[in-house]
Amino acid sequence: MSLQIGIVGLPNVGKSTLFNALTNSKGAEAANYPFCTIEPNVGIVEVPDERLSRLTEIVKPEKVIPAAIEFVDIAGLVKGASKGEGLGNKFLGAIREVDAICHVVRHFQGSDIIHVEGTTDPKRDREIIEAELIIADLESIDSRMDKMRGAAKSGDKEKIKQLAIFEKVRAVLDAGNMALNQSLRSGTGQAYYTEEENRFLKTAGLLTYKPIIYACNVSEDDLHTLSIHQAKQDLGLGESDQLITVSAKIEEDIKDLSPDDAAEFLADLGVQESGLNRLIRAAYEALGYITYFTAGVKEVRAWNIPKGSTAPQAAGVIHTDFEKGFIRAETIAYEDYATLGGEQKAKEAGKLRQEGKEYIVKDGDVLHFKFNV
Repeated sequence: MSLQIGIVGLPNVGKSTLFNALTNSKGAEAANYPFCTIEPNVGIVEVPDERLSRLTEIVKPEKVIPAAIEFVDIAGLVKGASKGEGLGNKFLGAIREVDAICHVVRHFQGSDIIHVEGTTDPKRDREIIEAELIIADLESIDSRMDKMRGAAKSGDKEKIKQLAIFEKVRAVLDAGNMALNQSLRSGTGQAYYTEEENRFLKTAGLLTYKPIIYACNVSEDDLHTLSIHQAKQDLGLGESDQLITVSAKIEEDIKDLSPDDAAEFLADLGVQESGLNRLIRAAYEALGYITYFTAGVKEVRAWNIPKGSTAPQAAGVIHTDFEKGFIRAETIAYEDYATLGGEQKAKEAGKLRQEGKEYIVKDGDVLHFKFNV
C-alpha cells in the first residue's frame, strides 16, 4: 500500500537535503538558490521497527521486508503561490496528491544560506506556507460550493449535507486556521467535526485537511538543547501539534556511515536517535497506520494498515483473495511471540488465538490467515 508524505516549505529551508538523507541518495538537487527542485522527487523509505529485527532473530527467514512509505520532495512554495507565484499552482497540485504533509521550517541562522524572506523567522515562515494552503482551499471550496447550490436548491439531500460541511470548513479557513487542526489547536478537547463530516472531508482533497508533521530544521548546536516545547513556541504551534527537531545537514553527513558509526557520531553530539527515524515514525503515525507482521521461514514481513482495520481487511492488503475468502486469523501478540521465542512456543503457552471477521487487528499482531477461494 503506497503511502505518500509530501515534504514542503519555503525555498532553502533544507527540504531537498532532508529528502536526500531520508532516501540515502542524491536524487534531489540541493543548492543554495530557490527552486532548485522543480519536478517532485519520490523516494521509498523503510519504517524503522525494532520488532522486525526481533522476529528475524527468532525465525531466521530467507527474506525480510519492512513496511515502507514514500516521501515526495516538493519544490519550495513562496508567498503568492496560490496565485501562481513561483510555479505555485504546479507545486500546490503536487501537494494535493500526497496523503500527509511534512512541513520543513528553518530554525537555524546563517547568512551563508540564502533565505527567500531575507531573515530567519520560524513562525512567519510557517504562516506563509499555511496561508497559501488556506487560500488555495478557500478558492477550491468556493468553486465547489457554487456548483452544489443548484443541486441543493432542488432538494438533493447529499448535496445539502456537503454544502453544510463546506460552509463549516470555510468558517475555519476564513479565521486563518488549517481545516484539520481546528479542533486540535482550540484547546477545548472537543472534536470540531462529526464522524460523518470527517469521512466526507477525507475524500474532499483539501490541502489543509491533510495531517501535518513539522520538521524543525535546527543547527548542530541546537539539536540536543532545543526542547520540543520551545521549538513549538518558536513556530507558534500548540502542544497538540506534531513536531520533531532534526538537523538535515547532520543527517546528510551521517547517511553514508555504518549504523554503529552513525550512532557513535550522534552520541558524541548528545543525541540518542537519528532525527530521520523519528520523522519516519511520526509520518507513519500521522497517517493513522499501524503494523502487523507475517512470519515464516520464507519471509518475515511488516504490513501497514489503517488503524481500526478488521482481520479480513488486513488480509486483503496481502491479496484481495485473502479478504474475499477469509475464514479466520491465527493471531499472536508481538510481545508473546517475542518473549516466548516463536509461534510453536506461543501456541504451547496458549497464546495463539483464533480470530474471526469482526476482530480489529492490533499494532504488532503476528498473523497467519486461513482463507478459501
